[in-house]
Amino acid sequence: MEITEHDGVRTVTFDRPDALNAFTTENAADLADTLAASDPVELDAIVLTGEGRAFSAGGDLESIAAFEEMPAEAYERIDDTFGRLAEEALDCRVPIVARVNGDAIGAGMAIVALSDFAYAADVARFSAAFVRVGLIPDTGGTFLLPRLVGLRAAKELAFTGRFFGAEEAAELELINGAVPEAELDERIEELLDVLRERPTRTIGMAKRAIHANLGRGLEEALDYENVIQSQAMGTDEHQEGVSAFLKEREPEFQS
Repeated sequence: MEITEHDGVRTVTFDRPDALNAFTTENAADLADTLAASDPVELDAIVLTGEGRAFSAGGDLESIAAFEEMPAEAYERIDDTFGRLAEEALDCRVPIVARVNGDAIGAGMAIVALSDFAYAADVARFSAAFVRVGLIPDTGGTFLLPRLVGLRAAKELAFTGRFFGAEEAAELELINGAVPEAELDERIEELLDVLRERPTRTIGMAKRAIHANLGRGLEEALDYENVIQSQAMGTDEHQEGVSAFLKEREPEFQS
């Protein structure tokens, strides 16, 4: 992976174009480490994208085929790499933006689903291709797909592994939108400009509450929401927001 930082944005570029940016277990662990180390005090956003014509073709089958494991050993390897990647993406307190420059297949599509925002070039294709190689969706796929696209659509995608385009991905709400390839950077930059103006720590708190409440009942969810809101009320971001509102000026958040 190539990692660069500019104006509050950390850009992570998957840089195995000859392999369509397929992920080895080491790549997955490295991305998990990068997300875990992202600080909302220092960053406004994280952008994930691919080098070349693909976003990511998913797991690197050649490297996976080299493992000779019993199921318990495979569990430990997956849990420490692709499983941890899903956990760190969902826990990351900095908003994650997927700049889907090309095909997002298997774990690549799951990474798109894990991102907080996703915009794709209209030439990009998607597939939950795991079933084509006798696997089930991982990297958070079984958790997130039904929540994003609905139960029946998730089953269809997971059971058939069919390919579909960016426009359909937007209709399914797997991504926020499909844009002409030449306009992708402009659309991403428009979003980043908005995120730079917003308090990143507050966004992280909202993300934490939304994700935690996905599996809770109403009473427990409302209680947790109140806990996080009471914490937000004690932050400098809240004080600045209120002060700016009362003085009829734009807020100047420090994170």
